[in-house]
Amino acid sequence: MAHHTPTQRVQIDVDAVTHDLAKIVGADRVLSDDTSMMVYETDGATLYKSKPHVVVFPDTTAHVSQIVKYANAKKIPFLARGAGTGLSGGALAGFGGIIIAMNRMNRILKLDIENRRAVVEPGVVNLWITNAATQHGYHYAPDPSSQKACTIGGNIAENSGGPHTLKYGVTVNHIAEMEVVLPNGEITTVGSGGDDPIGYDVMAMLIGSEGTLGIATTITVKLTRNPQGYKTLLAVFHDIDDATNSVSEIIASGMIPAALEMMDRLIIKAVEEAFGFGFPSDAEAVLIVELDGLTVGMEEQAEQIVRICKERNAANIQVANSAAERDLLWKSRKQAFGALGRIAKSYLTQDGVVPRTKLPEVLRTVYEISKKYDMRIANVFHAGDGNIHPILLFDEDDPAQEKAVLDASGEILKKCVDVGGTITGEHGVGVEKMAFMTLLFTPEDLDLMLTVRSLFNPDNLLNPGKIFPSDDMGMGIQLDG
Repeated sequence: MAHHTPTQRVQIDVDAVTHDLAKIVGADRVLSDDTSMMVYETDGATLYKSKPHVVVFPDTTAHVSQIVKYANAKKIPFLARGAGTGLSGGALAGFGGIIIAMNRMNRILKLDIENRRAVVEPGVVNLWITNAATQHGYHYAPDPSSQKACTIGGNIAENSGGPHTLKYGVTVNHIAEMEVVLPNGEITTVGSGGDDPIGYDVMAMLIGSEGTLGIATTITVKLTRNPQGYKTLLAVFHDIDDATNSVSEIIASGMIPAALEMMDRLIIKAVEEAFGFGFPSDAEAVLIVELDGLTVGMEEQAEQIVRICKERNAANIQVANSAAERDLLWKSRKQAFGALGRIAKSYLTQDGVVPRTKLPEVLRTVYEISKKYDMRIANVFHAGDGNIHPILLFDEDDPAQEKAVLDASGEILKKCVDVGGTITGEHGVGVEKMAFMTLLFTPEDLDLMLTVRSLFNPDNLLNPGKIFPSDDMGMGIQLDG
């Protein structure tokens, strides 16, 4: 197992800090034993590990504010953490310090159906909002694949997307107002209850800042009316270029499906072995296309999509004829990552974005990289908006494979940038992609961003060692392999 040597992990009196935090939240809501810290040493990007010194569980905004003020007084680094489902190492305590676990702040405080709003705490699981609103005819639109587990606070930090954000937009498009604890412990409110806040859009800057500018403690989300109808199709292809070219042509036709997802042969094999959905064993790729909205005209759009796919040599096209069949198709997509556990010991999920028209070229490069490194790479992604997710399969106990997976990831991200794309669509930069920021931004660009961060977070105590290449020096993060 290879490790980076910790050189700047902070030194703190753990017993004293535990005692002091217990005065704020109670002794039963502070953890510092080594076994408990192992639970918090990694997020969904399990290649990167770093233990905090202390984990504390606040109940209220006032608790969070007091914890942050205490950390400032003691010059201890700190960060907020939700469900730990992030995929870029953003929830790691790279220098040690305090993790503020938001799990107890998990209440839906108010459903305001008349104004299409819900007020929630950051530890609320994404899907809980839809479950609460659906009886009233509404839902919360952003739907990451981890929506059964991920929390709204984490979605805000990463500006999370999901299959249905092709039509409905990402997290920032569905947040109206936030109560935020700033890095110095002050409490403020950004955004407004209305759709058009006045002045600078500070809230949009905070969303997607990966927990480096503030900690959201109360969030007003926008609810979306449930569509009148759905039409969900599965198109099977024997050639992956035909599948990706169909994606471009569907969008070019003027239609914006609610979702347009793609899975390649290796993913199809994994989900078929795990769940037995009935996918053909000889398929090179499948597209899941979903239309939603008014039922009037939907049949004609579906027929147009079928025609486009057939012109691109689709071997078979199926239409979900019931809610149960639709749910089964989405289960195959949203549980695809988990299904890979049956065929690989470990995997690393990448998250690049490319122009839709470049999908065939980029996927060819991904498969060339797969051959170059003798490494299986599965692909399941948001094809409609070009947000690719190559999943690199490897054995975490083999240092050579660990190095290969990092090198291959770098080549994939560089290709994304070379064709006019970017290095992340929804997973964030975190610690994983810091080194690649220079592919996109000049030193002047990065200095400007650091200046903005310093206005909010002048001592860099809130979630240090994330996003910016200059921040990774000497972190206590272990590269596990």
